Amino acid sequence: MRIIFALFLVLFLFDVTNLKAQNITIILLRHAEKDISPTANKEDPELTAIGKQRAARLVEIVKKYNPEQIFSTVFKRARFTAEPLAEQIDPLYRIQIQGYDYNYLDDFAEKLLKSKAKCVVVVGHNTTTPMLANALIKQDKYQFMEDGEYNKIWIIKIRGKKIFDEVIEY
Repeated sequence: MRIIFALFLVLFLFDVTNLKAQNITIILLRHAEKDISPTANKEDPELTAIGKQRAARLVEIVKKYNPEQIFSTVFKRARFTAEPLAEQIDPLYRIQIQGYDYNYLDDFAEKLLKSKAKCVVVVGHNTTTPMLANALIKQDKYQFMEDGEYNKIWIIKIRGKKIFDEVIEY
């Protein structure tokens, strides 16, 4: 009888631990407006002045979620979008922007779901951001963004085994 009780206790604790680990908000967005002028670097353009303003506005929208981790692709436009947020989260301790490989979104989604952080921000691209959202919610719900579309933020909340997603504009 004690063995059965111990087994149930272990299973219960394992299940509770899993539920705790699955209490996360993941904020996904495309980088801000990139420079497409004739003199811009075609491989890795920087942000335009409007893009820099959007990146600054992002801070006000996202800081209420208290992000603990920030991920970005290696491209300047994504990193430069994330930098104002990283700098403003805590002026005494700047959060490091961690890189991720957009070629392995399913693996990255699993990494995010295992994160111990309560809130994570991910800056990606017009094709990768909706696909990462789909991987996280386990549905084929979102399509690629238009080339000039920069104003959407996906808020994905995982509470236990329930997943809530919404898209807001900024």
